Amino acid sequence: MGYVSAVPVPQPRTAAAAAATDTRGSRRSLAAALLLGALGAAVVLIASGQTWAEGAAAVGGGSLPLDADGRDITGVPAALAIVGLAALVAVFAVRGAGRLLVSALLALSGAGAAVSAFLGASDSAALNDKAARTTGDTAATVSGLSHTAWPYVTTAAGALILLAGVLALVYGSRWPAMSGRYERPGQAAAAGPGGAPGRGRAARKAPVVDPDRPEDLWKALDRGEDPTRES
Repeated sequence: MGYVSAVPVPQPRTAAAAAATDTRGSRRSLAAALLLGALGAAVVLIASGQTWAEGAAAVGGGSLPLDADGRDITGVPAALAIVGLAALVAVFAVRGAGRLLVSALLALSGAGAAVSAFLGASDSAALNDKAARTTGDTAATVSGLSHTAWPYVTTAAGALILLAGVLALVYGSRWPAMSGRYERPGQAAAAGPGGAPGRGRAARKAPVVDPDRPEDLWKALDRGEDPTRES
């Protein structure tokens, strides 16, 4: 007498299910890269304007408190944050090798911002220069030098931009580009997804336009066609 097993038999994964999973993964990586890149750049720009170092300069037997913000110490993180923002936007304007290069630029911008901010956390040159200008003594230096947490906040924000660039490098090829609506009609009709020759509706012959019917003229214009051109 035979027995029927109660254990369900694993079903093969369908192509549709695999495509749906891949789409969800692409959307997650896209959302994460946008969030990390935008957040990191915003924090770098804000933190660069905060006080990074504090000290005092000797003046007339007393001391004068001095401080320096991030831009006094180094302007590199803020500049690279702007570059990173531009690269983050440009990722969606290019395809193929261009997207790879822009993604690499995004990652390098984050790495550069993080490294320069970390090095600025122990910098004393900016305050020494301010002490020399304030006292009129070129040999003057600050005493009681201390640093705030803002350089490290900037370093962490730069790392977020770097992570966004890494996500773009790994998953960027699956992300969508700018809508084909903004391409020339000839390009949109000649190329399908991924640059392949158009099929289906894209490859069908354009409908005949009756110049005596205004609605046909408007429909032709909406399709990006020239209704006055001879077929």
